[in-house]
Amino acid sequence: MRFCRHIIFGIALTASLPLLPLSQASQTVRSSEASKAPQASIEPITSALRTNQFETAAELSRSALKEFPNDAQLWSLQGIALTSLGKASEALAAFERALAISPNYVMALQGAAQLEFQAGSPNAGSLLNRLIKLRPDDPITHAMLGVVNYREGNCAAASPHFAKAGSVLDSQPAALHAYALCLVRLKHLDDAVKVFQRTVALSAGDPQERRLLAAVQVMARRPKEAVSTVEPLLQGGTADAGAWQLAASAYEDIGDTPGAVNALRQAILLEPKNTCLYLDFAHLSYQHQSFPVGISVVSDGITQQPASAQLYVARGILLVQIGDYEKAEADFDKARELDPNQSLSAAAQGMAAVQANDLDRALSTVGSKLAHKPNDAYLLYLRADILSQKGANPGSVEFQSALRSARKAVALAPNLPEARSVLARLYLDSGRTREAIEQCRKAIEINPKDQTALYRLIQALQKTGDNKEIPELLKRLAAAREQATREERERSRYKLIEGDEPQSPAPTPR
Repeated sequence: MRFCRHIIFGIALTASLPLLPLSQASQTVRSSEASKAPQASIEPITSALRTNQFETAAELSRSALKEFPNDAQLWSLQGIALTSLGKASEALAAFERALAISPNYVMALQGAAQLEFQAGSPNAGSLLNRLIKLRPDDPITHAMLGVVNYREGNCAAASPHFAKAGSVLDSQPAALHAYALCLVRLKHLDDAVKVFQRTVALSAGDPQERRLLAAVQVMARRPKEAVSTVEPLLQGGTADAGAWQLAASAYEDIGDTPGAVNALRQAILLEPKNTCLYLDFAHLSYQHQSFPVGISVVSDGITQQPASAQLYVARGILLVQIGDYEKAEADFDKARELDPNQSLSAAAQGMAAVQANDLDRALSTVGSKLAHKPNDAYLLYLRADILSQKGANPGSVEFQSALRSARKAVALAPNLPEARSVLARLYLDSGRTREAIEQCRKAIEINPKDQTALYRLIQALQKTGDNKEIPELLKRLAAAREQATREERERSRYKLIEGDEPQSPAPTPR
């Protein structure tokens, strides 16, 4: 079984990373480049920092800097004092003065990097990369670099840094969560399971973490483990519809179909308007040839969501299996009425999505490209499809333009089934049924699973009154749709989307 809901990884990451521990300030290695002040000037400042006398430390550093203005250590100690006083901008300026004097001074790099990191500044990455070259084994720097790369959406770069952070992440569930999410995005599912097991251990009372672990275990083809993970939620009465839906997928994968059915029924009771739950039930019914039960449940879903084209398609597929072709055709027609784009090719839908469903803009974009590439079959097909979507009436200028474009696309690319399919639609709209049938058959020869061509062939045959092929075509359409649905659900397991824009996680203090 494949659940259709995307897995939601909501991550609220906070920024509370302290700067260099004050106890280490007096232990910082002195060098002729970094410090020119005598120890007698340095020691009172570090002593004040160790005893949390930050105002005193700041004042002492100002006095010492009057005498030693080019001392990187003094500027860094002032930066620590100012940071502890909550004066971030002044502290950053102090660290930057230190780095101008000694570009590789670790204390200054640490201070500046952590301030920029906490502020979410794009400068944090460059500072941290400089720091990691000097201290390649420092786990906190690796942890922050992991977060910085994660913020930028670069999980391939983030994951190695998170891995090198080691146990530092165990005290920071949000950062550990980000690491696990990156591993899932990279499809390193077994590693992701291990990291999510750590997040569950750190937040044993959080049902969301347990549910996420179970979801990744299902994705990693470890359904028995997923059942063990999710069952405490089910037994504890804290499970929401999503947890029951996830449990249904895990039960089905271990062969416990009754458990899967029960879990989906529980989910539907909790969220009766959730279309995905009915679609999952339809898929389960199809897989086990329990068509009447599936039809009944999907019909309940249609009662709850009467405008869902997906539910009509799902019920139509099941109706085909019991030979009720008339009702199946009616459901497919209703689905198309509710969502005309159901019959569009993925490419045309992608174009429409890119243009935010603004067909006029989409048409303008395609037209401008055709001006430079007038014999591009794909662009010609897109223009014909967009004009058809806009509802061009037969005989209109727009309709004739669509027809010319579709014909030219077919002439230039005879093996482009989408072009033949849109040409068939135009022929159907203009009453040229025989020509539409010819184009549909050719499209199906090229791609036997072309749902659009199959559906239009059924429409065209209905108009001619030649119904003997229709039952078999409906079966083929249902099978193609079910396979496409199954493949989409498989892909959806990797469509991990975050509920909130992440902020900075906080590695353990040094």
